[in-house]
Amino acid sequence: MSKKVYVPSGAKIKVIGCGGAGSNAVTRMVRDNIQGVEFIAVNTDAQHLAITEAATRIQIGERCTRGLGAGGNHTMGKAAAEESMSELKENVIGADMVFVTAGMGGGTGTGSAPVVAKIAKESGALTIAVCTKPFCFEGAHRMQTAEEGINNIVDSVDTLIIIPNDRLLDMVDQKTGVDGAFKLADEVLCNGVKAIAEVITVPGIINLDFADVKAVMKDAGPAWMSIGKGAGQNRASDAARAALASPLLDIAVDGAKGVIYNVCGGEDLSLMEVNSAADVIRQAVDPEANIIFGVSTDPRMGKEVQITLIATGFATKESMLSNNHEKEMTRMMKGLRSKTQEELEVPSFMRYRSAQPSIRKPAPPAHQAPPRFLSR
Repeated sequence: MSKKVYVPSGAKIKVIGCGGAGSNAVTRMVRDNIQGVEFIAVNTDAQHLAITEAATRIQIGERCTRGLGAGGNHTMGKAAAEESMSELKENVIGADMVFVTAGMGGGTGTGSAPVVAKIAKESGALTIAVCTKPFCFEGAHRMQTAEEGINNIVDSVDTLIIIPNDRLLDMVDQKTGVDGAFKLADEVLCNGVKAIAEVITVPGIINLDFADVKAVMKDAGPAWMSIGKGAGQNRASDAARAALASPLLDIAVDGAKGVIYNVCGGEDLSLMEVNSAADVIRQAVDPEANIIFGVSTDPRMGKEVQITLIATGFATKESMLSNNHEKEMTRMMKGLRSKTQEELEVPSFMRYRSAQPSIRKPAPPAHQAPPRFLSR
């Protein structure tokens, strides 16, 4: 006589990509074959939505945008989401955990992401937004729009992970083109979601469950993500140090009240290596911080170890966001002031690629729609 054993299902996790950048991140995650997650793409641009690989695709604002996108207008993006509120609710409600991904600064992502996040949060789901901020070469107006979008979404989520795209320029080859820079931004956006989702959904040597993640990310406010890799004899501890020193980490982790990280290596990853990485991180953070971590193996890692770290629970979200805005604007203005008129007459890609590279393009004529990569 056989006995039926009840195995409880895991947490229901949904990843919702809003706008072009958010949808691109979702497509990348689908291709990476992340298990146990439902993917949803939300966009006003019918053409871009058609090539997205999410199982569920929602075209919002059909009446107000006619499927042509929001044209970089975040007010239009918000109106589009509100027009399609019932369909969004139908697809969002019922999840235990919702990730909202978007590239802030454009129209659809900036406008719709706060609406989607609010639906998720009010439904009782643990709601995490992972958003990129524009490159400085995209202009001050786009940066200001991004700041407005971030301020709109921060109160509608439990945790807001901000990825400043400009910091990616410190991580790429000097010959990387504009398209490559945006692809890297999409990849990092994907990695932010993947790192948290997989510590719950992918069986590992040391597993985290939904309750573990919720303990760190519930009502945590703004957060920062970093990724570090290591190879060689001290690969795990080197990966931890690289994560702590990553250009993506815009604030010292010793101020974090919660830290979640995942150690991923090949089949030969040892317990001693995990311990060495854990020791590096433990010494860097607040002694009172709530630290949880997972360990998983992936044959694709080969001889490398990768650590993805999320730091949460900083002082106050108002001061943190304000401080970050001042840093970004100061960074942008310093770059402008440091150039002579003669230098500015030289094409930007020929000028320099130093600590703060910059590529500038003339604005399109008023009658011309902005390029697709700037309308996301």
